[in-house]
Amino acid sequence: MRNDGRAVDEMRKVTATLGFSKFAEGSCLIEIGDTMVLCNASVEDRVPPHVTSGGWVTAEYSMLPRANRERGKRDISKLKLSARSAEIQRLIGRSLRCAIDLEALGEHTITIDCDVLQGDGGTRTASVTGGFIAMTLACRKLLEQGKIEKMPVRTYVAGISAGIVRNEAMLDLCYEEDSKALVDFNCIMTAEGDIVELQATGEGRPFSMEEQRKLIALCRKGNTVLTQMQRRCLGSLE
Repeated sequence: MRNDGRAVDEMRKVTATLGFSKFAEGSCLIEIGDTMVLCNASVEDRVPPHVTSGGWVTAEYSMLPRANRERGKRDISKLKLSARSAEIQRLIGRSLRCAIDLEALGEHTITIDCDVLQGDGGTRTASVTGGFIAMTLACRKLLEQGKIEKMPVRTYVAGISAGIVRNEAMLDLCYEEDSKALVDFNCIMTAEGDIVELQATGEGRPFSMEEQRKLIALCRKGNTVLTQMQRRCLGSLE
């Protein structure tokens, strides 16, 4: 048993509040345990210069100063984006682009702003899961407005964290577990169970192929739960 009483393959409680922000084309407040991330999708009728055909999906990620146990400085106070924030927002953007037909999106850019209101582990994967909901809602609005001809979102995408703590593979680490993890593992998957991205690091020791297989199996189970939640919120993607 873990500190919060969960089994090693058990997730924390997951909730999603759609339409949390009044003005965004799509928005979702996702809560996984004590982690809370507000995901807002904004649509622009233009694309970046490097996009020569179709549309684009990108993301920005940040943590509020008191999202953690101690106050953190805003990126703007350092006059540059932190390396961690830059790495995470690239992950979010890559993951969401895997779920969407950019040609069907047309000449539109969807920007997903992921702001961590409270961080207790798994903020990057929660951002992907909630960001997908916000992106899908924004695409539905484009479809309703007649700005696109068909729904461009092709499949569900969700992300979950796992790790090895006290030499045991565990799903959905909270901060206390994550800070002590020997192996840190993040996995983004489609609804079909295909892997979009893996981030795995031996923080305290190397890990074996067998341990990696266990972690992937845990993440598959967790991402199935998250995809089911997304389906309940969004229904069919058609």
